[in-house]
Amino acid sequence: MSGLLRCRTLSVSIDCSPRRVYEFVRNPENVPRWAGGLGTAVHKEGDRWILQTPDGPLGLGFVADNDLGVLDHRVTIAPGVDVLNPMRVVANGSGSEVSFTLFQLPGMTAEKFAEDAGLVERDLRTLKKVLEAASRG
Repeated sequence: MSGLLRCRTLSVSIDCSPRRVYEFVRNPENVPRWAGGLGTAVHKEGDRWILQTPDGPLGLGFVADNDLGVLDHRVTIAPGVDVLNPMRVVANGSGSEVSFTLFQLPGMTAEKFAEDAGLVERDLRTLKKVLEAASRG
C-alpha cells in the first residue's frame, strides 16, 4: 500500500478575468458568498480569519499574495490540525479556469469523500455564478 491519498481535482470555467477571480477568492470576506460548504460567516481575530460553520469555528489562511494564481489555503479544523486545500486560477481564453484538489484524508470514508467533492463542485458553480453576474451587472 502506498502513502498516497486518493484525490480529485475539480474545476470550473468562469467568464471573468483571472485577476478578478483571484482577487475575489483571495478575500476571506467573500468566502460565505461562494463557499457555503466551507463557512457561513467570517470575521478577523487579530491576524487570523475565523469561519463560522455549523460544526463550530474554523481558522482560514491563504498563501502569500502572488502573481501565479495560487489560491492554496489552510483550514484549521482543530488546534494544530491544518488541512491544505490546493486551489488555482489560470487563464482560459479571455476568462478563467479555477481548479481545486480535494484529498481523501486518513480515516475519511468513501461516502464522506464523495459528499465533500459534491460540496466543492457546488461551491465552484456558485463562484462562477457570483462572478459572472457581477461582471454583467
